[in-house]
Amino acid sequence: MVLSDLNRLRWFQLVAEERSFTRAAARLGVAQSTLSHTIKQLEAQMGIRLLTRTTRNVALTEAGERLLQTIAPRFTEIDDEIAALSAFRDTPSGSIRLTLSDHALDRVVWPKLKPVLLDYPDITVELILDSTFRNIVEEGFDAGVRLGESVEKDMIAVRIGPDWRLVAVASPAYLAARGIPRHPKDLVGHACINMRHESAGGLYAWEFEKDGQELRVRVSGQLVFNNSYAMIDAAASGYGIAYVPHDIVEAQLASGALIQVLDDWSPFFDGYFLYYPSRRQNLPAFRVIIDALRHRERGRT
Repeated sequence: MVLSDLNRLRWFQLVAEERSFTRAAARLGVAQSTLSHTIKQLEAQMGIRLLTRTTRNVALTEAGERLLQTIAPRFTEIDDEIAALSAFRDTPSGSIRLTLSDHALDRVVWPKLKPVLLDYPDITVELILDSTFRNIVEEGFDAGVRLGESVEKDMIAVRIGPDWRLVAVASPAYLAARGIPRHPKDLVGHACINMRHESAGGLYAWEFEKDGQELRVRVSGQLVFNNSYAMIDAAASGYGIAYVPHDIVEAQLASGALIQVLDDWSPFFDGYFLYYPSRRQNLPAFRVIIDALRHRERGRT
């Protein structure tokens, strides 16, 4: 097989993983028309249809699915071996692609990476903000960041942040007008600002715990977001009660813009973990990222 055939297979893999010519072309840095023409050449060469194209998306045919399963692990192995050669360089180099939420980026990942990456100019880091649960292997990510309880069991997981909790908050004006809930069940009679889970498609059922008693409350209200920062602004504007991470609402609580309610019902959750398949851990650039993000208790090195 000539080099051009390998390139066509590479490009097919990207389209198959992204399920989109537009996104795949953006990752490759080529025109969408060029990518489409290349895939058609591959299909003509093989004499089979690999992709089913519609105006909205791209789907794999049975043959395309089989080809992807065949080439993806082999290309991954080649990529890993080539990346491992950077161990022979004076300084680590390579590209690291992570999927994480905006909260994880803001409160854990970026504050730790910011002072480190300046010392490693040959390491490129791509941070994709997403609250859904992504298949990092199939979608071309080196690692993901999620809460400990959400990490898949077949992945290596490294704690990168402390435990944290969600807290229910509302503006003083809202609580003066509607009253203060004393029990999670009281939320049913309140206007609440909902969070939608993109991966499941449903609204998040608020989780509470006190003295070993666990409650999940489905709330309702005028607004639904998939972003905690927008929920905080809505709560401060008087739209109702929001259930958000405590560490990003501390300033509003300190200023009095928001008031915390149901404090004794707000449980702690496992903190953030970096999770990844075992094959990534021996890459020098990836080890730099792991070491930078690893959670260390205060007073310990």
